[in-house]
Amino acid sequence: MILITGANGQLGACFAQIAQERGLQHLLLANSTLLNITDKKAVRAFFEQYPTIEWCINCAAYTAVDKAETDAVAARKVNVDGARNLAEICAEKNVPLVHYSTDYVYHSRQNTPYKETDPVSPKGVYAKTKLAGERAALKAHPTGTMVIRTSWVYAAHGNNFVKTMLRLGAERPALNVVFDQTGTPTYAPDLAAATLEIIEKITQNPALKDQMAGIWHYSNEGVTSWYDFAKAIMEIKQLPCAVQPIESSQYPTPAQRPPFSVLNKAKIKNTFGVIIPHWRDSLNRCLEQL
Repeated sequence: MILITGANGQLGACFAQIAQERGLQHLLLANSTLLNITDKKAVRAFFEQYPTIEWCINCAAYTAVDKAETDAVAARKVNVDGARNLAEICAEKNVPLVHYSTDYVYHSRQNTPYKETDPVSPKGVYAKTKLAGERAALKAHPTGTMVIRTSWVYAAHGNNFVKTMLRLGAERPALNVVFDQTGTPTYAPDLAAATLEIIEKITQNPALKDQMAGIWHYSNEGVTSWYDFAKAIMEIKQLPCAVQPIESSQYPTPAQRPPFSVLNKAKIKNTFGVIIPHWRDSLNRCLEQL
């Protein structure tokens, strides 16, 4: 049995969709009502209620980047305390944990794709709590926690950049989008499918289990800016909205965004043989759904 926490979130919903499409009976989907990860006693009780849990995938997170600046207590509770609680109980039960983190932990003027060993320099509450959360999980369950840092996540459901661009593109003749932030979009179903593929490979080859702990990168392939991402959305959907490039300084936000957050995925590809689609191919698939 694989426990998926945060099943009502964007990534969690993708696991639910995959379970439905593939007829997977071994995924236990728990939303925040069923399992409050910020309550350690509740986490332990949940694992005791379901003793057949063999893996835990933590999709629960506080992801409101700007709101976190004025809601630090709530962000820390979910992103740090919740991650620690899950890791501690997983360690007690000898259950491997997959925990997701973010490209926001990198915030520098580096211009080559980040490797997992590169220095981190988070800015803002969201970024700092996500880094603290992954560190807490790794400390609590050092041999059984796999932290996957990802970037620019979107899907056909939930609130995300793609759906916002579609809505605004249908409402307005023109949009201004920043061009000086560079990264890679990640299609959530690709991330979910890759996670399940890795778990399957570890299950089939137990020797891989000794290699899973630590930090990994996953995003789609390729590099783009938010401006080019928006342009691609309008072009594929044939929306007449004109997209204009602007600098980040012209669109101030409460939380700073990393200027460059392209992730090097060589480690996850070489270790687990994961094949990663290009961001534009996955965007096409998402827009077909929408």
